[in-house]
Amino acid sequence: MKAAKIMADLEKKYGQEKEYLQAVKEVLESIEEEYNKHPEFEKAKIVERIVIPERIFSFKVVWVDDKGEIQVNNGYRVQFNSAIGPYKGGLRFHPSVNLSILKFLGFEQTFKNSLTTLPMGGGKGGSDFDPVGKSDNEVMRFCQAFMMELWRVIGKDTDIPAGDIGVGGREIGFLYGMYKKLAREYNTGVLTGKGQLWGGSLIRPEATGFGALYFTQHMLHKAGKDIKGLKVAISGFGNVAWGACTKATQLGAKVVAISGPDGVISIPEGMNQKMIDFMLDLRATNQNIVAPFAKKFPSESKFVAGKKAWSVKCDVALPCAYQNEVAEADAKELLKNGTWAVAEVSNMGCQPAAIEAFQKAKILFAPGKAVNAGGVATSGLEMTQNAEHISWTAKEVDDRLHSIMESIHNACVEYGTEKGGYINYVKGANIAGFMKVAHAMLDQGII
Repeated sequence: MKAAKIMADLEKKYGQEKEYLQAVKEVLESIEEEYNKHPEFEKAKIVERIVIPERIFSFKVVWVDDKGEIQVNNGYRVQFNSAIGPYKGGLRFHPSVNLSILKFLGFEQTFKNSLTTLPMGGGKGGSDFDPVGKSDNEVMRFCQAFMMELWRVIGKDTDIPAGDIGVGGREIGFLYGMYKKLAREYNTGVLTGKGQLWGGSLIRPEATGFGALYFTQHMLHKAGKDIKGLKVAISGFGNVAWGACTKATQLGAKVVAISGPDGVISIPEGMNQKMIDFMLDLRATNQNIVAPFAKKFPSESKFVAGKKAWSVKCDVALPCAYQNEVAEADAKELLKNGTWAVAEVSNMGCQPAAIEAFQKAKILFAPGKAVNAGGVATSGLEMTQNAEHISWTAKEVDDRLHSIMESIHNACVEYGTEKGGYINYVKGANIAGFMKVAHAMLDQGII
């Protein structure tokens, strides 16, 4: 396999899908050497098959707003790969959603799910619908219209959607309610991220952030460090960032910055529990801004408009917002400020040039498919609980999550350790996730 040739062919076909091509290129370049040790992969054209989704559904979503106006949005479900289990991946409701972004997310999800050790394939879906500023009734009507199109192609053993950006507990509830009505079955395993009263798992909202910190702590321990006492900067203020802030603080770190589209909040002495709780209030307002944080805690924090979290000096940086949020300039700013560890909590949170800068500087850097796998891992644990018709305690779920994140870290170390001892976590995560899927595809024949 020659990664450059594969990419050239994909660019001819999908040149406009920049996010998708970026994700594929990163993986292919990382696995090329290991892949070519397996002529059976080349014979079966594993790479050529694995980079193309098994199927894609696109549809229009027609709904009526509170003013009685008819609205039309685009809806999608990308069922990327089912070699190791049913399609599993979130739904994203955001104006930026397009097929390129969903293909990149589905591709990444395939290997992320593989890393969890759970039997889950990769998928992703969503819509360009924006829930910000919408009433509960508008969100409900949209979710119901969306599910009217989606319900026939999902199922507990077929495709299990979950939440993502713009899709939280409220949206999952509306989606599931319509699914239940249409399918005429009460099967809570069809969606994950559900309310705890009707099949949801304890610590699911926190899981992505918790898992990210467990991975980060293992990465630090491998390097002979500990997170206790370290300064941590976090982008975002939603569920993922909230979970990351919670667990980082519990582990003894000082969260000195959070950020939003409007700017950054610096907290010199670190966040406390009241501040962490207020992050949920920020998200609940649907304003998508962090400035009110400084008004709530004027003596302990400062808001700087137009700046990112990376402008605040820190030891550890945790991007928790959206794809490609860390540009090369941001990476250079972090390095200049003395940052020596970066863990991508958002999906593909760092641009290629930023990753290159981190790796060139030989600082600790781990990619999203490994770091943020705790969210989908806990979704998998929710599926298990639903299948058994039981509910585990928070400690049982958390213990399993911690074990999964440790296994993911160990796999990254196994495949990513280079001559000289530097651990290339990007390479390690990509190879570890890829090998399991590739062998499964090989075993199942040419289909």
